[in-house]
Amino acid sequence: MTTLASAPSPTARPAPRAAGAGLTGTLSLLRLAARRDRVLVPVSAIGLAAFVALSAEATFELFPDLRTAQESMAPTLANPALVAMYGPISSLGIDSIATFKSVLLGAVFLALLAYVVVRRHTRTEEEAGRLELLGAGVVGRRAALAAAVLLGTVAVLLTVVLTVVWSVAVGLDPAGSVALGVCWLVVGLSWVGVTAVAAQLTSSTRGTAGWSLGALAVAFLVRAVGDTAAADSPARLLSWLSPLGWGVKVSPYGENRYWVAALGVALYAVLVAVAFSLLDRRDLGAGVLPSRAGHDRSDIGTTGALTRRLARGTVIGWLVAYVVLGLVLGSIAGSVQTFVDSPQVADFLRAMGGDAGSITDIYFSTELHFAAIGASALSIALVTRMHTEETTGRLEALLATPARRLAWALGHVALAVLVSALVLVVSAAVAGLVHGADAGDIGGTVARLTGAALSTLPAVWVATSVALVLYGALPRFTGLAWAALIVFLLLGEFGDLLDLPGWLVDLSPFTHLPALPGGTLEWVPLLALTVVASAVGAAGLVALRRRDIG
Repeated sequence: MTTLASAPSPTARPAPRAAGAGLTGTLSLLRLAARRDRVLVPVSAIGLAAFVALSAEATFELFPDLRTAQESMAPTLANPALVAMYGPISSLGIDSIATFKSVLLGAVFLALLAYVVVRRHTRTEEEAGRLELLGAGVVGRRAALAAAVLLGTVAVLLTVVLTVVWSVAVGLDPAGSVALGVCWLVVGLSWVGVTAVAAQLTSSTRGTAGWSLGALAVAFLVRAVGDTAAADSPARLLSWLSPLGWGVKVSPYGENRYWVAALGVALYAVLVAVAFSLLDRRDLGAGVLPSRAGHDRSDIGTTGALTRRLARGTVIGWLVAYVVLGLVLGSIAGSVQTFVDSPQVADFLRAMGGDAGSITDIYFSTELHFAAIGASALSIALVTRMHTEETTGRLEALLATPARRLAWALGHVALAVLVSALVLVVSAAVAGLVHGADAGDIGGTVARLTGAALSTLPAVWVATSVALVLYGALPRFTGLAWAALIVFLLLGEFGDLLDLPGWLVDLSPFTHLPALPGGTLEWVPLLALTVVASAVGAAGLVALRRRDIG
């Protein structure tokens, strides 16, 4: 007589997950992700390494000896506003002075690169439905997250190695250069983990951005409060609560605390483990946190209104950041006059910001040009959102209504143009209020700085049009808009300092901006940039109209 096997008890526990379970196909997904980011990651890594190396070379040419550098820069480097923005200087050595701006800012940019890479290959893929399609094949549930984390880690390591090698090559101290790499490693790995967790918490790319970038903003604020507190204040300990503070505590070209790397690696390991744990506790396409219920009815009646509503959080965040930037620029301006006694620093500022006006005017011209590059980044981010809307399928659903494709695209472009102008004007006005109060001429200072900020807009429009034409004609390569912005930055701000060929430097729209507020406003270059931006943008819209969606 045949005996049937008894059915398992309904209370039986599932078999424990085998080690490495769910990781099938990780290497294949990693190769796919690396292929998709074959331009973004290398160009970003080279750009960040060049940011450090080229700045250091310019500083070495500026200061023939350490004593000159110390006498010229020491008073300003101790300014609390400057410390809040760039962190405390590690020492008064020439190498530390040469990398003062690039240590913390470079770490923040590397954190942004890690965020972009990890979010793109986790939540963005999931929201677009591609991850569900891949999951129907021989791909484990954990494979996509593992591939994204690995690629983000590789991007961080590649950037760190290139930066260390290039820094040593231009003459920076090898031990301090390795410490600089450790500083960036701590921050970059931390945001690989932070973004991996954020991608599990929310069900949308915007939610992931809010959590990851919000954490970066909080970390920056906590570090700034800790670094600017009095030496005997308990608030100094706040710097140790922020991964950005850990990066600063490495003290490159100063004490060179390599052991701080252990903090970053530990946080990275914990966050990645938490991300995998959260992944096992949610459904595909959903987040651990419940999505907020929408209203039964909406008063949004146009595509432009919808675009503005979706970008509201981004716009508010950038406005706050540019208000802070204006406060910092205005508070530092009063001490710039001390540079008059240093011909070397004056020559450096004139090389960066033009040779017209007072030293304070040249300082504002230099900083407003950098602020314009930041506004270009905001504008590109708003324009490239169209690609995300298309790849996730939301655009197709929208166009099934009476909404028109060009009207939808023009709504994004108009928002990018207006918001980039708004943040620049707000930052310049705040800087004018702060500096004008010290100088006794608030109205005049605000007017001059606001006009100088507006004069940078044609260059911002060119960067915006590049993003638009890439999306319209070559949507797969929309991300190259960021590479173009990096090239514009390097050519426009460092081209003359490095004696690059004039035709090469002229490729950057930022090269053709007037040296305001101290210089003369020349309309021909600004009109030419506006015409170029209009022509390139129109070509992008025509290409978008002629191609198929999706």
